[in-house]
Amino acid sequence: MKFDTLQQGITFYENYARISGFDTRLSSIKKKKSDEKILVKYCVCSKEGFRETPRLHAESKKKRPITRMGCKEKLTLKLIND
Repeated sequence: MKFDTLQQGITFYENYARISGFDTRLSSIKKKKSDEKILVKYCVCSKEGFRETPRLHAESKKKRPITRMGCKEKLTLKLIND
């Protein structure tokens, strides 16, 4: 699929995720060094990846629940120069 803007692609994926029953988050990006233009942006399932070690809340010292379970759902948005 082609989108006119980056935001249109992100909105499409968020709507798809809502209909499919999962949440999303924005992951990493790759930028062009010369002008900082975004070349690639990754939108992933909120459960994508794994957390290396359990983290503690700084103020309460409670263990955070495990939320990342290795989901592979991902959308890669790439800039295409026509």
